[in-house]
Amino acid sequence: MAALSRRDFLRHAAADAAAAGFLAAGGARLRANPLGLPIGSQTWPHRQMIKDGNFAGLAKALADIGVQAVEMCSPFGYNDFAPLTDGKQVKKILADHGLACVSSHFSMRELREQQSASITWAKDVGITQMIVASLGAGASPTMDDVKRAADEYNRIAAAAAKAGMQQGLHNEGFEVSMVGGQRTYDLLLGLLDPALVKFQFQMSTISQGFVASDYFTKYPGRFYSMHIQDIDLNAPPPSGRGTAGVQVPVGKGSIDWVKTFTAAKVGGVRNYFVEQTMELTKESVAALRALNV
Repeated sequence: MAALSRRDFLRHAAADAAAAGFLAAGGARLRANPLGLPIGSQTWPHRQMIKDGNFAGLAKALADIGVQAVEMCSPFGYNDFAPLTDGKQVKKILADHGLACVSSHFSMRELREQQSASITWAKDVGITQMIVASLGAGASPTMDDVKRAADEYNRIAAAAAKAGMQQGLHNEGFEVSMVGGQRTYDLLLGLLDPALVKFQFQMSTISQGFVASDYFTKYPGRFYSMHIQDIDLNAPPPSGRGTAGVQVPVGKGSIDWVKTFTAAKVGGVRNYFVEQTMELTKESVAALRALNV
């Protein structure tokens, strides 16, 4: 047999690896990503690079570890993202590195004061999902506080819908509080218009008793996104922290990821973003690529 060139050798090696993946699944080809969706990363944990003016460097670093999509934060609502006010340039840098972007976080303050500018920036980037981390009505709200927050957000979401945007809500702080023996999050699922507001589940809230698969099956079609972290609930919390467990790479903690992604189909999830340090993101992306759901 004639000697193979280096290029031919690499091509054959890739084919052999693909065949091995096929056989490992008993004849059914393994999915590269859970649900066949792009593996995403939220840019918030890596904001220092953006603040330092190295957004292109961040895009390259994420692409190099297998990230296929990113979720941004608005330059009008997040100070560290202020260098990214040119939405069209953001879109170009991401495209140059093969990264998709349809989702971003926005602050409640900016949506109250300059929603139209935020929508314009989102459109320039190519974003269609506008999410807020929290409605921010305090950690010990009353039922009236919850209703006022929901009414305001329904109005904001209605204006966004007219501009072709889907508004979303994360779960932090206010959303994981309790009101009259009920979770504020559950109350908001009842008060927010299902057509106007979708939800993004923060996986780390399992440390506070919020289990994603339970919510996805209880509220079908209400969720369109997840922030991915795994939590080792058996590990002692860091000093000064009141919640249980510590963050670890996907697959090394207490979350049942096959159950989570299976339920995500019912919940309506269309994208997910690892929200961890670069080191943990690298490990989590590799684990997600190997996860067969």
